[in-house]
Amino acid sequence: MTSDGESSAGRAATETERLRALRAYGVLDTEREPAFDEIAELAGRICEAPIAVINLIDADRQWFKAEVGLGVCETPLETSFCRHALLEQDRMVVPDATQDARFACNSLVTGEAGLRFYAGVLLKSPEGHPIGTLCILDVVPRPGGLTDLQMQTLEVLARQVMSQLELRRALRERTQTQERLDLALDASEMVGAWDLDLVEDRVTADARFARMFGVDPERAAAGVPLGEFVGSIHPDDRERVSHEISAAVDAMAAFESEYRLLVDGRETWVLARGQAYGDGTGAATRFPGVAVDITRRKTVEAELAATVEALADSEAKFRAIADSMPQMVWSTLPDGFHDYYNARWYEFTGVPDGSTDGEGWNGMFHPDDQDRAWARWNHSLETGEPYDIEYRLRRRDGMYRWTLGRAMPIRNEAGEITRWFGTCTDIDDLKRIEQAKELLSQELSHRIKNIFAVVSALVALSARQHPEARAFALGLRTRIGALARAHEFVRPHTETSRPTVGSMTLHAFLRALFAAYLDDAGAPRIVVSGEDTVFDDQAATSVALLFHELATNAAKYGALSQDEGRVSLETAFDEDRFHFHWVEIGGPRVDGPPERRGFGSSLAELSVQGQLGGRLSHDWNPQGLKVFVDLPATALSRRRHALKAGEAAGSAA
Repeated sequence: MTSDGESSAGRAATETERLRALRAYGVLDTEREPAFDEIAELAGRICEAPIAVINLIDADRQWFKAEVGLGVCETPLETSFCRHALLEQDRMVVPDATQDARFACNSLVTGEAGLRFYAGVLLKSPEGHPIGTLCILDVVPRPGGLTDLQMQTLEVLARQVMSQLELRRALRERTQTQERLDLALDASEMVGAWDLDLVEDRVTADARFARMFGVDPERAAAGVPLGEFVGSIHPDDRERVSHEISAAVDAMAAFESEYRLLVDGRETWVLARGQAYGDGTGAATRFPGVAVDITRRKTVEAELAATVEALADSEAKFRAIADSMPQMVWSTLPDGFHDYYNARWYEFTGVPDGSTDGEGWNGMFHPDDQDRAWARWNHSLETGEPYDIEYRLRRRDGMYRWTLGRAMPIRNEAGEITRWFGTCTDIDDLKRIEQAKELLSQELSHRIKNIFAVVSALVALSARQHPEARAFALGLRTRIGALARAHEFVRPHTETSRPTVGSMTLHAFLRALFAAYLDDAGAPRIVVSGEDTVFDDQAATSVALLFHELATNAAKYGALSQDEGRVSLETAFDEDRFHFHWVEIGGPRVDGPPERRGFGSSLAELSVQGQLGGRLSHDWNPQGLKVFVDLPATALSRRRHALKAGEAAGSAA
């Protein structure tokens, strides 16, 4: 069973489809046509009825395509017999309307019309949708209904009505299609048609074809000699096209040709296609065809060819530049597939051309570096970050040399990576020089450290020999030990020997650095105050270099060279900046900046500006030197800030 709601919805859908089928014929409210009038008249005569109707049931009315005996073209649905016929299978017969409960109160029965008899056959679309009826009506009852012949005739005529409607729909659709085609062709002005009468040497053509060739459209429609059209073909193409037409006509074969037209000084391209036809005797008599304006296509092809040529030229220039570079140059697709290496790569590695395309490049690295290089490259591919790594690359002689590998992504306007370009630079010699310099620095630093130890031991030995100097010796050894600890922070280090700051704060670090500058009572002569902060190993060496140099100069030339001299070092945050304010008091008068800068001062300034990214300024005040240091707040703890930034990015993702 179905609910009333479902039944109503089904009826609504069916009615919508029925009305759509009716309106597809485009027949409502059209003029009367003899083909339909004759069917209605014949139905009335055969059935001996005064009224005959071809009735189409619209949404709110019944409209008569043809009628006999009614004198109207439509009536409301409320009085319609035929709407009931739509509920029947194929036909409906009402012998006496006054005796039928459906029609007994109908105004057409009770009123002036006085209708009594009705017989109708459904008009159905090929899809089975009932769109109306062919019916006859009478003012007298017919208890016996229609004869078998009359009913059969009515059914045959109903099918004839539908045949006429189907023919009308087909013609209507064909007309609409042709109209759309004509509109499209007229709008495009790109396609024209011709028909050449080979016997009469006359070409009839549509307006579009005529305009292409610069021929008057009215004359072309009436027919003009072939020569008038051929004359518009570009002189350089005319002879070729004439031969191609003649060949197609002689063989009664298909014709196709691309050629230029020259009309009023304007050059255009057309693609012409045609077919020669004969009269049955073997001689060609007609040669129809179409021509398509392909000027735009030819322009695009020319532009494309120029682009390809420019790209080829650009590619050749790129290869010439890349091959002349001292670095090895390579390139990959967005997914990391290596598809280009310059000549320097093959000269260095000695591998055959193309052998390291794809993923073969990783096998050229030292076995201990392969996993690291592959992981770093995958990270760049996944994130789009620049590729930067040092690894050992196998040279053609089998030796591994340290190489710096770098690559940057190329992106389109949408930000998508379209290609990677990279280089490999042989840094093996540079590595060896750096290692030699580092070894020398380590050796010098080690000797200085030993000197501190030797001096401290000599002081201790002297104190044992002179007990009365024990207090002095103890203070001296303390100062030497503090200098040795400060030296630990400023001397060159390897990764394994580098001192760790750990959880030490900035103030604690500075006080440890200044421990060598205590007075006889053990009080600090360099007083650290202000806002404290944490900092890490990356900043420790630069900070130590700066303040070790300032303290050393103060001890030699400034406030600390006098017994009463003191230094105030104040630290403070200022939004995203961190400040150091070094003030010397109680020292000798300052007459201005020194005439020349020492190596230590230059190194201190380099530490601030280069390593910490800050600014260093001096105020050579007569009362004592003042130094102001301005740093980014992140400079003292870069590792900590980087971790926080990474955690924030991870949370956002």
